[in-house]
Amino acid sequence: MKTVSGTNSIAKVIGASSLGTLIEWYDFYIFGSLASIIGKHLFPSDSGASALINTLAIFAAGFIVRPFGALVFGRLGDLIGRKYTFLLTLVLMGGSTFLIGLIPSFETIGYAAPILVLILRLIQGLALGGEYGGAATYVAEHAPAGRRGFFTSWIQTTATLGLFLSLGIIVLTKNALGAETFGAWGWRIPFLISILLVVVSIYIRMKMHESPQFTKLKSEGKVSVNPLKESFSNRANFKMVLLALFGATMGQGVIWYTGQFYAQSFLENTCKLDFNDSRYILLWAIAFATPFFVIFGSWSDRVGRKWIMLTGMLLGILFYRPIYQNFMDSTNVAEFQKTELKEAGEPSVKRELVKDSKDSLITTTTAKSLNDGTKYKEVKTLKVFADASIAPEEKTSFIDKQLSQGTFWKFVAFVFFQVLLVTMVYGPIAAFLVELFPTKIRYTSMSLPYHIGNGVFGGLVPFIATLIASFAGSTPLSGLWYPIGVATLSLIIGAVYLNNKSDENVAD
Repeated sequence: MKTVSGTNSIAKVIGASSLGTLIEWYDFYIFGSLASIIGKHLFPSDSGASALINTLAIFAAGFIVRPFGALVFGRLGDLIGRKYTFLLTLVLMGGSTFLIGLIPSFETIGYAAPILVLILRLIQGLALGGEYGGAATYVAEHAPAGRRGFFTSWIQTTATLGLFLSLGIIVLTKNALGAETFGAWGWRIPFLISILLVVVSIYIRMKMHESPQFTKLKSEGKVSVNPLKESFSNRANFKMVLLALFGATMGQGVIWYTGQFYAQSFLENTCKLDFNDSRYILLWAIAFATPFFVIFGSWSDRVGRKWIMLTGMLLGILFYRPIYQNFMDSTNVAEFQKTELKEAGEPSVKRELVKDSKDSLITTTTAKSLNDGTKYKEVKTLKVFADASIAPEEKTSFIDKQLSQGTFWKFVAFVFFQVLLVTMVYGPIAAFLVELFPTKIRYTSMSLPYHIGNGVFGGLVPFIATLIASFAGSTPLSGLWYPIGVATLSLIIGAVYLNNKSDENVAD
C-alpha cells in the first residue's frame, strides 16, 4: 500500500495536521497560563487563594471530559473518516476559546461568569479529546514503515509549541499594554486572537485528502459498524487499551504536566517570581528542548519506544523533589536579605478598611535588591482590629521577584531538564499507540487511553498538587507526591508488561 496518496506529500500531511493541533493546544492552554488573572475576574474579589484553586478546578474540568470527547469523536473518525472529524473539533475548540474572551466578569453577571466559562471549558475538553487521536492517526497512516516514530513526533511537538505560543502571545500582549491594562481587560486578547488562527487552519485542512488506509477500508466496505463495541468488547483489544493507559499514558501525562504547567505555576505562585520571569524561563526551556521530541521519536524507530518512555518517567521520579527544593531555596530572599541586602527603596504605605468590617489594614510595600542583582518587593500587612482587646496581626511576604542572571539561567536549565523528560515520554508515544490498534478502530481505541492518561491523570497535576500543598501540615513540595506516585506506578506496569518491539505493519 502507498503511504502517501494523491497530492498529499508527507510534508503537507504533517504541516496541515500539526498546525491545526498546535492551535487546538494553544486554545486549550491559554486558560491555564492566565489562571491567576482569570480567577480575579470570575470570582468575588475577596476570594483570596480559593479563586486560584477554583479557576484551576475549571481548568481541570476541561481535562476530565477529554476521554468523552475521545469516545464521541473517535467513533466519528472511525465511521466517517479522520479529516472531517478533526475539522469539526477545530471549529468547536476555536469557537469556545473566542467566546471565553467575551465572557463578562463576576462583577457584571455574578456566578454566571464562572458557570459560562466552565461550559465553554467543557466544550474545549471534548474537542481536544477528538483532535489529537485524529491528527496522530492521520500522520501515522501516511508514514512509511520504520519511520513512524520520526514522522508522528512532529505531531508530538504541537502540544509544547501550543503552550509556547500561548505564553509568547500573553507576554507580548502584557508588555504592549502594561500590567494594569492587561490585568483589567488585556488578558482577553489572547483568547480573541484564536479565531484568526482557527480560520487559517481550517482553510489549510480543507485542502487535505482522507488517509489512504481509511480510504482503502471504506472502498472495500470494511469500515467498522460500531467502533466503540469493537474497541472495548473485544477482550484482546480492551487489554491493549488498559495496558496503554496504565503502562504508558498515565505516567507520560504526569511527566508532561509537571514539567511544564506545574513548573510555571510553582515558580509564579509558590516562589512568587515576577510574571514575566516565570514565563521567560519556560519559554527558553521549551525553545531549547522542543527539537528533542523529534530526536527521541526518530530514535524510537531504531531502539523501540518502551525504554525511552520509561527512562523519562524514572528520571522524573528521582529528580523532581531536588529540583523544586532548589527553586524554593534559591528564591528565599527573606534569608538572603539578612546578609546580602544592597538597597531598599522608600516604603509605600496604604491604609484601608477591611471589607464589611470596622477593622483596618495597613500595607507597607518596599522595593529591595540584593548584591547579586535579585530584585523584589517586601510587603508587610498589619491588620488592626476595631476591638482593641484583640492583638494586631502582622504578615510579611515577598513578591514580584526578578532573578539575578545566574539564578535565572539555572532555573532555565532545571525547567529544560523537565521538558527534556517530557520529550522522552511524549516523543515516541503517538507511534506506540498507533501500532497497538487495527485501522478500523484505531481512532477510537488509541484516543481513550491517551486522553485518560494525559488529560485526566496529567491534566489534574496543577490542581491536585496545589490542593495537596494547601492542606494543613503539608509543605510546598507535598504536591509533588501526586505525579511521583502516578509515574512510579506506570513505570512498574510498563516495565513488566509493555513490549519494546515496534509493529511495522499498521495497515491491518
